[in-house]
Amino acid sequence: MADLYVQMPSKNEDLYCLIKEYEDSTCHWNFLLEFLSVLPEEVNSQHIQIGDNRRSEVLGEMAQASALVIQLLVKVTGSAGEAMKTKVHALHCLSSWLCSYCFSEECLIQSKLLCFPFSIVTDVVTPISLHSAATECLCSALIAVQELRESRVASILYDSIINLHDAYSISVVLQDFEKSTNYCRLFTEMAESRLVPIISTPNQGFGDLRSLELLLICVDHHNYEMADVTFNFWHRFSEALYKKNNAEITIVFRPYVHRLIMGLGRLCQYDSVMVQEGLPEESADFEEFRRMCVALIKDMVYIIDASAIVVQMVEIMKGLNVNSSWIVAEALLLIVGAIAKYVNCEEMSAVPQILQAITCQPPEANLTMLRTGMRLIAEFGRWINFHPEFLDPCLAFLMHGLHHPKLSTSAAKSIQKLCFHCTKHMHNLISGLFEIIKSTDSLNIDPRACLYLLKASVLILSQKPLEDILKEFEQLCVLQVEPLIKILNEENVIRDDKFKNPIVWLNRLSVIFCHTTPEVPEGRVHPCKNIIIQVWPLLSRCFEKYGSDSRIVERCCHCVQNAIQCLGMSCCDILNPVISQIMVLYRQYPHPCILYLGSVLVDMYGFEQPCVPLLLDMLQALSVPAFKILQENNGAQIHPDTVDKLFTLATRYLQKMTVHFLESSISKQIFLCGMSNLSIYHRDANGSVTKYLVELIKYANDKPESHDFATRHLSIMDLLKNYGADLVQAIIQTSIALPCSLIGNTANILYELLLVDKDWVSKWLQAGLLSLPAQKSGGVITATPQQLETIYVNITSAVELKTFRHALRNLSRLYH
Repeated sequence: MADLYVQMPSKNEDLYCLIKEYEDSTCHWNFLLEFLSVLPEEVNSQHIQIGDNRRSEVLGEMAQASALVIQLLVKVTGSAGEAMKTKVHALHCLSSWLCSYCFSEECLIQSKLLCFPFSIVTDVVTPISLHSAATECLCSALIAVQELRESRVASILYDSIINLHDAYSISVVLQDFEKSTNYCRLFTEMAESRLVPIISTPNQGFGDLRSLELLLICVDHHNYEMADVTFNFWHRFSEALYKKNNAEITIVFRPYVHRLIMGLGRLCQYDSVMVQEGLPEESADFEEFRRMCVALIKDMVYIIDASAIVVQMVEIMKGLNVNSSWIVAEALLLIVGAIAKYVNCEEMSAVPQILQAITCQPPEANLTMLRTGMRLIAEFGRWINFHPEFLDPCLAFLMHGLHHPKLSTSAAKSIQKLCFHCTKHMHNLISGLFEIIKSTDSLNIDPRACLYLLKASVLILSQKPLEDILKEFEQLCVLQVEPLIKILNEENVIRDDKFKNPIVWLNRLSVIFCHTTPEVPEGRVHPCKNIIIQVWPLLSRCFEKYGSDSRIVERCCHCVQNAIQCLGMSCCDILNPVISQIMVLYRQYPHPCILYLGSVLVDMYGFEQPCVPLLLDMLQALSVPAFKILQENNGAQIHPDTVDKLFTLATRYLQKMTVHFLESSISKQIFLCGMSNLSIYHRDANGSVTKYLVELIKYANDKPESHDFATRHLSIMDLLKNYGADLVQAIIQTSIALPCSLIGNTANILYELLLVDKDWVSKWLQAGLLSLPAQKSGGVITATPQQLETIYVNITSAVELKTFRHALRNLSRLYH
């Protein structure tokens, strides 16, 4: 009924008359309250798309009827008695109307309507459904007054919510977790609504820091889910305080953040039952909470003194009793790991004690404690680089962890991070890593651990003299190539067996190529060139054998991409066979990843004149099958990845070989394809299409002093002369078809068009706006001539890009 009401033209007093008709009929109260509850929600619903004009009409009717709604709610709440369902409906209605900003502040205060939800939340015996409805209502009120700094309603809300501290304490004593959570929501919402004054004027007026005290009391609750409710506020608080960039104000909040960190450290402690059977599952809710705690502390580390916190944690660990020692210590080490990167490298009182305690743990120590210790060593990588005498015991501890199947991934990842931070101290480690990599499969080490070890190895390898790299790089590659050859010689892919799944070995090769980055002086041959050239036929066989398997082809493309980027310009020798291979493959199996590999090749070799004919052939060969896919019924919506990668490829051609691309026979088809897919409802694909069109139009006037300016200017202007009107029409239709979140990309195109030729574009824009429908099928007005004229004037007179975006979003809202 609410849907129908907002979509049909109505007289200004229809809503008022409806309420007046049923306000005294108690048997119709539930129906009326439910209708009034959903009406504000439907006005702003995206799926109805009533347009801004009708939306404004309905909101105007709601504002006109707001005093009557308040009167109805006062009557209902005063007469409902024990009718809990009616009370819940009344609270939902009040909540919904508060969010629509239709009530006047004076009417709300005079009615004392807000006393009703407060009377419910302060009553410890209130049923939870009613308590939750009242909580939701008060949260809506807090959101509604967020921008009203001097509001009387805000003052009433804040004072009343701060006084809920006792009610919260009673709920904790009664172990009523649901009500405690409701109070925590109220405290958090209040703090969020006062965030600006809290940071701008701490402890003054609405900046009262009792809000933070209440949140910290919630963090002290034994259930970690309570603290979870407050996290959004703490992240917003940290971001706002960082932007404030005022040292004096930041220091004011240091004690609060310190208490927060200590509280989180307590909540991150495992229950002994959680870890009695080994390592907890990474996907468990509590593990996610611990990760969120670490992320929050990292977000706020600039507020505290990291070194002082670490020293304090060490002192706490020294005072632990035997029974609780490892569980408490593990949680403290987790917290230390969040701030370890920011500890002063000259700190020598606490960090050595922590590292010694970690590395001296016996092999039979709890697995969770061992894993946390491994991760902490990695976080201290920067500090260890300044104190290399601690490197050997740390590496020995991590190497030992590689032999435990459940710890191998954490140990390998920590080794890789240490290699990143301490590369200059790691040359003696390379032989040991090679031996472990050789044995990873026989030791049943997790495949992810092997990838981390390979990264670690090539990080060290890349720092060696060029003449020393070749042999060890070849050894690493051979270890992956030999199993891959065996798999290629077999008939079928066995995904469940990692030894017979080509993806495992392709990923390992890809990691080797990606992270091998030696400094090769100009004129010297890249030390890895011959080996990669020898590996290419094997990758080619993978393309041929597994061409129909999108996952394997994707990993193979990634491997080729990393190999080419590893060699840089030294890779020209395999450019021809690579392009020939992917041209044939894409015609038969049009996987989007092949288009992306093509864009990498253009990015690398587009400036090289000898490569231009081959790259143009590749463009033709890849574009034609892609067009065929997109021309199918609803092809772009079914294959958004193809749209995304095709226009990423086109943009690379435009950037790297502009004139050759514009003069090619396929460039016009790509332009028309982009224009027809401008309204695709997929963020990445839409971004790629609009980026291509923006780049294309920009090149019409870019760098007029360059030798190719006349040619590209003429080519682009010819396109715009023939299809510019259609492009502007497509931009307008896109603006009313897509949600506002995607309109910004479209505005960029219009902005560039007006820079190229304002007269042309203004005429096209005016014609396009006039062609828009003035009303919907039900008679609801969408856009008046005056509104369209205003949008036209705003666009054609705009100077800044944000003005274009604002104008097109206004147009979008008229039809959504």
